[in-house]
Amino acid sequence: MDPVSQLASAGTFRVLKEPLAFLRALELLFAIFAFATCGGYSGGLRLSVDCVNKTESNLSIDIAFAYPFRLHQVTFEVPTCEGKERQKLALIGDSSSSAEFFVTVAVFAFLYSLAATVVYIFFQNKYRENNRGPLIDFIVTVVFSFLWLVGSSAWAKGLSDVKVATDPKEVLLLMSACKQPSNKCMAIHSPVMSSLNTSVVFGFLNFILWAGNIWFVFKETGWHSSGQRYLSDPMEKHSSSYNQGGYNQDSYGSSSGYSQQASLGPSSDEFGQQPTGPTSFTNQI
Repeated sequence: MDPVSQLASAGTFRVLKEPLAFLRALELLFAIFAFATCGGYSGGLRLSVDCVNKTESNLSIDIAFAYPFRLHQVTFEVPTCEGKERQKLALIGDSSSSAEFFVTVAVFAFLYSLAATVVYIFFQNKYRENNRGPLIDFIVTVVFSFLWLVGSSAWAKGLSDVKVATDPKEVLLLMSACKQPSNKCMAIHSPVMSSLNTSVVFGFLNFILWAGNIWFVFKETGWHSSGQRYLSDPMEKHSSSYNQGGYNQDSYGSSSGYSQQASLGPSSDEFGQQPTGPTSFTNQI
């Protein structure tokens, strides 16, 4: 039997039905969607400048940009409508830091989720034989929850800057020819940002998944079990003391009842005895 078949036969995939492994598998998929929709993006816009002198016009100015969105390095040439002179411009802004940080977090989250899922399925006994594995898993989960929150928030702000910088109306304002009323400048094609919007949504969904998984990972650590023992000890002491008090009260009630019955016994017998005086008087007669 090959090693892959041995691992498949030894692994129990039923663990994926548990919340810990199920959420980890979802984190793996959502991380793929996050860095794929952001890191694989490429878009562009198309503008037209119609000069008074038609020979100087350019009705198809294509401006392309892509990840990591170093927009200040995206250059293009436009007519000035003043002879054959051309104006070289560049987009404004640089959102590479937030985009690269977001994709980096997504890639490492994918790798860790994949490794953790494999451990849950094939090495569950070794994972739970001591507290080291769950403790490391808990710390990493907390760290990635924080990174997803920071990365998604930063990328949401970066995406907003990208939308403003690539807005055709904003780009037209950079052209000197468009400042002359006699020239006609217009946008032919605007960039499609749907995949980038999706990446932000997946980023915050990943944060929710990782933050929600903190509790299930915490339950695997020794901190949770020690806390359970700490809470159960006072309850046991309180229950035992209550049982002892009830036992003493019952024994006291039974002993007191017994003593009362013993004390009342002779008095009832004395009350039931007939007087001997009249009998001896009749016998005398």
